[in-house]
Amino acid sequence: MTNVVEKPVDKVALKPGILDLVLLLIAVLLVSLDPIFTRLSEDELGPNATVFNRELIAAVIFLFWQGIVIIWESQYSNSSLSKDSEPITFSTLAIFLIGVMLGEICLVTWALSLTQTTVANSNLLHNLPSVFAVLGGWLFLGQKFDRRFIIGMIVAVGGAISIGIQDLHVSHNHLIGDAWALLSAVVYAGYFLTIEKLRSQFSSLTISLWYCVLSSLLLLPFVLIFENQVFPTSLLGWLNIFSLSILCQVIASVIFIYQLKQFSSGFVSLFMLLQPIMAAILAWIVFQEYLSFVNWIAFFVVLLGIYIAESGDVSKN
Repeated sequence: MTNVVEKPVDKVALKPGILDLVLLLIAVLLVSLDPIFTRLSEDELGPNATVFNRELIAAVIFLFWQGIVIIWESQYSNSSLSKDSEPITFSTLAIFLIGVMLGEICLVTWALSLTQTTVANSNLLHNLPSVFAVLGGWLFLGQKFDRRFIIGMIVAVGGAISIGIQDLHVSHNHLIGDAWALLSAVVYAGYFLTIEKLRSQFSSLTISLWYCVLSSLLLLPFVLIFENQVFPTSLLGWLNIFSLSILCQVIASVIFIYQLKQFSSGFVSLFMLLQPIMAAILAWIVFQEYLSFVNWIAFFVVLLGIYIAESGDVSKN
């Protein structure tokens, strides 16, 4: 019986459709809730314990999900049509471990930054991984970005910075927290690059499952050593953790990993620049926070930049 392997996707010819854009918008909307639930969780838990509980709950959900898939495929599907039919090599395991470590460093540094700087500062700096992802894709994945894509990226990044710059608080008291947030953006780009590499071999469910399992195991010693409390003790604490895990980890991460099968990490991370827009609009609708004319112009600039970048080409050697 012949194993069927997923054919690599030609990212030059592939352009996002309506469903792709809707899925990415949903993921961005969910991620925009991340700093809120993280900050609320850190009223009771430390940064390491917050991320550990987030990953542990997600791992349990993915294990249950994977079990359902296995039972379904054994009953109704041909097992030869497995998406994960490529052999697992040492280099693949190494890339997987690097991806897990980068993802955990990203979450922990971002959670840490939220304890030492303002949410506005942390959110602005954390959501600038696209430049680093494009640079990493060019250096390590052999990707080539045309002039139109680069121009679009510059326009979108400039618009995103202008959205949050008025709320940016420049203070020496925030420098350490700002540095943690910027570091989280750098490793976030590395995470996207490694997951894009793995996505050519594994399904999004498999990657999400093993990512959460391995990250929980890696974080547990740090939680036991450096944290005074491992699990929440209040109902509100558990509610915050479950919301953070289900919305921001399970649903959002699966969508992003799935889209990395079709699009480059540079484009997906560029799409993440919509996160400050979504957060600002939500604050405008829910909390009646004021949005100036300059804000709306900045929103338009970000959307224009993403459109220009999407119409450009990303190719591989």
